[in-house]
Amino acid sequence: SSHEHKSNFRKSKEACLSYIQDALLQKQWKRAAEFLTCYVESLEKDYSREHVGPSEMIWRIGTEILWHHSQSSMKEFNCFMEQMKTLGVKRYLKVCLEHVFHLLCNGQIEEAYQNLSLAESWRFGEQTAIQDKEMKLVEAYRGLLDYYSWSKQKNILLEHSEDGFSDLAVEREMHGYFRKAAVNLKEIIKIPGVWDVFVKCYVDLLEFYGDHNEARQVLNEYAYNSKFPANPNAHVYLYQFLKRQGESKKSLISALKILHDIVPSHELMIDFNTMLQKSKKRKKRRLGLEVIFATLDYAGWKENAKTWSCLARQVKQIVISEKHLDWIKQEWSSRKDWWPAFHFSRYLAKRNWQEDKSLSYEKALVAGILLGKDCKYFKYVSHQGCKAQLKRFRMLKKFVNRHNPVYLRISG
Repeated sequence: SSHEHKSNFRKSKEACLSYIQDALLQKQWKRAAEFLTCYVESLEKDYSREHVGPSEMIWRIGTEILWHHSQSSMKEFNCFMEQMKTLGVKRYLKVCLEHVFHLLCNGQIEEAYQNLSLAESWRFGEQTAIQDKEMKLVEAYRGLLDYYSWSKQKNILLEHSEDGFSDLAVEREMHGYFRKAAVNLKEIIKIPGVWDVFVKCYVDLLEFYGDHNEARQVLNEYAYNSKFPANPNAHVYLYQFLKRQGESKKSLISALKILHDIVPSHELMIDFNTMLQKSKKRKKRRLGLEVIFATLDYAGWKENAKTWSCLARQVKQIVISEKHLDWIKQEWSSRKDWWPAFHFSRYLAKRNWQEDKSLSYEKALVAGILLGKDCKYFKYVSHQGCKAQLKRFRMLKKFVNRHNPVYLRISG
């Protein structure tokens, strides 16, 4: 019966999709391709009996398989994507964009540009307005490729100028790319979102032509406009721009303070700490200690000698002056239960000593102050240093022994 046929078709379709999913999860691309072929063939046979809209599923699964399949070629991929573009106008621009990404990943810049130009000229009644966001993306990526062409021409022009020649044709072509790139890049970054690559390229264009005020406005808007999602990179780009422009330390610290609040483990926190430590204001030096302690809460910094050196230097200054020991105490109080195992175990002392003696020295100084002269890490490293007759380690041992009462005051 018709009802039984529809029921069986639905079950077989669901089973086939389940097999495809299983193959994808196990990265069995050949097996997944075979099941997808069966799935498509069954739809072709039974499409008239039951209305289904499988085009997006076929597009997404097929793209994944072709991207990973060992025997697939770019020619096959292009052919598949062209077929997918004809399956539904609602996804036309999305398919075009994905096609462009794959072309770019394979270094086919000109083909990607052609596809973007075709997509940009696409119109289909009300769908054009509905897909306005996708169209903005298409235009933005075309602007990105115009920027790429501008950058190539700029490098040619700079090479010629070094040789004492000027090429007006290259300069005109470069300005042409600049105008096209600037228009599209400027449009996309007006829309709230994460547009890192577009912002960087647009700012590069503006800086090259000396429009620093516009560049500053763009970066401030990207970093501080509440309509845009919180984005650490926005503050990084602003900081880097301010640094290039030779802005005051106050402006640089302000930009990095927000970055610290969002990503306390960011690599720029070393620069931030250095600037804060050079400040004459006690409040900023206090913040510097907080910043460096927070950085070392993250595993990625555990064996970074420069970070430990920053902390060791500041802790040593505080201990010698005997001022602001409460700063160390406040930072240590929330860490004393887990930092010893995280940073100062005997196992880590052995490994650090073998791999990087400078790192082990800085860590041993901090460990000795925070945990006292009986700390496993400090005892092992100082013993090995003295055994190797290294003067700095003998001085380290004397320093920690002399200031051991500080440990008692910090530990509370």
